[in-house]
Amino acid sequence: MLVSPKDEDEALEASAGGADIIDVKNPAEGSLGASFPWIIKKVRAIVPLGIEVSATLGDLPNLPGTASLAALGAATSGADYIKVGLLGPRSVEEAVYLMSCVVRSVIEVDRPVKVVAAGYADQKRAGSIEPLLIPEVAKRSGSQIAMLDTKIKDGKRLFDFLSQKDLSLFVEASHRMGLLAALAGSLQKEDIPILLRLNVDVIGVRTAACDGLNRVTGRISRTKVQELVNVIKQSAFQQETQEHLPRTKVVIR
Repeated sequence: MLVSPKDEDEALEASAGGADIIDVKNPAEGSLGASFPWIIKKVRAIVPLGIEVSATLGDLPNLPGTASLAALGAATSGADYIKVGLLGPRSVEEAVYLMSCVVRSVIEVDRPVKVVAAGYADQKRAGSIEPLLIPEVAKRSGSQIAMLDTKIKDGKRLFDFLSQKDLSLFVEASHRMGLLAALAGSLQKEDIPILLRLNVDVIGVRTAACDGLNRVTGRISRTKVQELVNVIKQSAFQQETQEHLPRTKVVIR
């Protein structure tokens, strides 16, 4: 389970609520808004070593050099995962080159760092590449995780833009290519059983973990995180018992 705090206090709430991964982000700067290196460092310092730290680089333009420097900064600040929002690239080739530069940058760090290629389910509104092409981008660039989120946070959700069949194809393509599959986009508790049936590896939530269900002005609450954890455990147990599905890792964003 991964929780996306915007500061150290939220990080502590998330870890106390049962998070496995802490995903540092700045929701004021967008769907995958980048935080600051000093916040990433502080979060890494206060979070138990058994909990991994993730950092978002932002909803990025097609600027591979900028993305490379940002990736190296996040990795050297302590992030175990580097998440890239592919907003600017207009083709698979552009996206692969940008992600390849990010992958090359984090190789410079003397420890394993995983790279997440993130596309947008609402790509027609965002002007980004087709969401079902993200697994190909991730595979060809050497990234480890393919992810979908929503760019515009106006109350519409992942399922408003992609059907369960579409999402199943995304997950299957990711697994076929040896990648982990991550899904996010204003998800709520009632979505968790559906996503578990899709065999997704990572479920991303922030809004559902915040008081008042407000991702920008709300604060992550350990109580909200615990509620989500309980739903995940109950749903996963029922489905593993009935269908022998693998345990799903969850990201609270």
